[in-house]
Amino acid sequence: MSADDFEALDAFLDDYLKLPVKGKDGTVRVYRIEDPSAEDGLRIERLTSLAARLAAGGKRPETPLLDDQEEHDLYRTCLGAAYEPLLRELSWSAFKHVALTVMFWVVSDKETASQFWRTGQQPGKAPNRAARRAQEKHAGSASAEASTTKQPASTSGTRAGSRRRRRR
Repeated sequence: MSADDFEALDAFLDDYLKLPVKGKDGTVRVYRIEDPSAEDGLRIERLTSLAARLAAGGKRPETPLLDDQEEHDLYRTCLGAAYEPLLRELSWSAFKHVALTVMFWVVSDKETASQFWRTGQQPGKAPNRAARRAQEKHAGSASAEASTTKQPASTSGTRAGSRRRRRR
C-alpha cells in the first residue's frame, strides 16, 4: 500500500461548519466555525468523553463536571474566532445551542451536529418527558377531533350515593 492509494486528508474532511444564526436585531447571519487545532480537539474530546462515561454509569456527578469558567472556556475553544461575536449577539440559550452544535461536530461528525441543531436533543437520546407529551398531545388531538364518541365516566369502582343491588 502506498500514498497513491489515499486521497489527500482534506479532500473529505469538513474544515468548517456554517451556522445561520438570528441575532438580537432579527438579522440572520451565517457564522463560519473553523475546525479546532488538534490540541483543542483532544481537549474537547476528553471533556465530552468524561461526561459520556458519567452519564452511561447512570449516576449524576456529585459536583459539576465544569465550573462556569471551564464551560465558557470549552465554548470558546469550540467556537474559535466566532466566540466573541456570538456572545455579544445571542441570548444564553441560543449561544449554548450554537456551541453544543459545534461540540457535536468536533467530537462526532456533521450529521450528528445537524441532528442536534434541528432538534436540540442530544443525538441518540430519547426526548424528555415534556417533548414526548407535546408529541402525544399533538398526535392525540387529531384523533380526538375525529371522534364524536363521548368518553366513559370514571370507573374507579366507587358508587357514591347509589344503592347496592341484591340478588333475589
